[in-house]
Amino acid sequence: MVEPLKKHNKVTRKGPVVLVIMDGVGFGKYKEGDAVAEAKTATLSSLYGSAPWTKLKAHGTAVGLPSDDDMGNSEVGHNAIGCGRVFAQGAKLVGISIETGAMFSGETWKKLVDNAKKKSKTLHFIGLLSDGNVHSHVDNLRKMIAQAKSDGVSRVRVHALLDGRDVGELSALEYFDPFEAYLESLNDESFDARIASGGGRMVITMDRYNADWNMVKKGWETHVLGEGRKFPSAHQAIETLRKETGAIDQDLPPFVIADGEKPVGEIVDGDSVILFNFRGDRALEITKAFEAESLTEFDRKRHPKVEYAGMMEYDGDLHVPAQYLVSPPSIDRTMAEYLVKSGVKQFSISETQKYGHVTYFFNGNRSGKFDEKLETYVEITSDNVPFEQRPWMKCAEITDKVIEVLKSGEYDLIKMNYPNGDMVGHTGIYQAVLCSMEGMDLQLGRLKNAVKEAGGILILTADHGNADDMFEHAKDGSVSRKEDGSPKGKTSHSLNPVPFIIYDPEYNGEYELELNSGLGISSIASTCMNLLGFEPPEDYDQSIIKLK
Repeated sequence: MVEPLKKHNKVTRKGPVVLVIMDGVGFGKYKEGDAVAEAKTATLSSLYGSAPWTKLKAHGTAVGLPSDDDMGNSEVGHNAIGCGRVFAQGAKLVGISIETGAMFSGETWKKLVDNAKKKSKTLHFIGLLSDGNVHSHVDNLRKMIAQAKSDGVSRVRVHALLDGRDVGELSALEYFDPFEAYLESLNDESFDARIASGGGRMVITMDRYNADWNMVKKGWETHVLGEGRKFPSAHQAIETLRKETGAIDQDLPPFVIADGEKPVGEIVDGDSVILFNFRGDRALEITKAFEAESLTEFDRKRHPKVEYAGMMEYDGDLHVPAQYLVSPPSIDRTMAEYLVKSGVKQFSISETQKYGHVTYFFNGNRSGKFDEKLETYVEITSDNVPFEQRPWMKCAEITDKVIEVLKSGEYDLIKMNYPNGDMVGHTGIYQAVLCSMEGMDLQLGRLKNAVKEAGGILILTADHGNADDMFEHAKDGSVSRKEDGSPKGKTSHSLNPVPFIIYDPEYNGEYELELNSGLGISSIASTCMNLLGFEPPEDYDQSIIKLK
């Protein structure tokens, strides 16, 4: 239970504090490939020249990940922004659980393994096969399969999704080939492990926020039913489908591995299934497909009775899935909860692709509201088209609604997310990313004027970098190039810092214009509290502003 925040009354404004999370917008390390810097962004440029700003850390240990080699992501970024402190996150928790053996001594692991040992049933693993460490890590999967063999499981099948988003866009064979060799090294007369199916993560299985259930349907048909185009190996499937489609890994069509016409890894009654992704947003829908008694989103055709578990609990409020291997971080006392207790009325908005980030993740992986009367959530429905075809996304519609809310004078804090830099950044298409940045900047100009008219304060920041690092670079800093001489596109997040800008048109000397430096995005919560007239909790990370 939280207590109301103490007031300081040093900053008082007629209008609200508006917190804008420009998803995937950072400061690039390299000039070439920095779409944020190259885009024509008159509003941002003007603010950098006239408003106080600084850079914040948004990756690695600053957001609870294992090391500073780990890129930040939207999930942990919004957790850090919303809770004002750094909690050990999924990747780190899973790594510790595997290294200490805690996972393998847990009741869920033992239950699924024992079930697979009955009558020589199969233990299936479904998830993203890469070392991106945003949704999963291939090393975790290797160790789990080795442990399964040691524990007496005789048959393992892997349903491996291609990444090309948190890692290189055409890097799949760098993971699949060594992994298949690893499985072969484990195989013997008593153990049989194979890849059974696959497909691009943006085509099958890993939909989120109910944006496109057809992706989950395709994943179900591929992994569970063994329906789809058949190949003798994952290597042949990937090479063939690349040549035929020209698609990068994340967009590759689904495939089924078969001996002749017989799939090698259908999921049937009595099997055990582990979804080895640890991040929740893109795990909830496929989990529902396995766990729901009745499903209205698509016809499963066949719903096998299996022992199903996720790597983690993906939704702590709804307790989904029913079984999981590693407990998620227990995030408590978030900014939203404190502000509700202090009587602050809040408005949260984004489009479908990031709606859950400014609500669920921002509130410490909590689905519900803290107070129905003091909190309003609005979701603008995303276009169901490839992001490079609509790179401006729904930033205009989001802005329309926020301007309407600003005019109403009803709210004290507005939290909003523009997904452009991240979702379009993941396409790897540079021209589209430039367009996305310029489209967003036009809306920032409208928003800036509306905040000024309302007598509020505008904060511009981000949860991690992406659009700032759109080309692959060699160790010497030079751009990596394709055979035709064009730059190799980069679809993953960056390790770069992100901006923090305060536009405060009614500033009257209440705080130092020189902002604190060397901080992470977890310091944003304390800063918002300060600007709302409150003292943050003592254990929250340091505020970015220095009150006078």
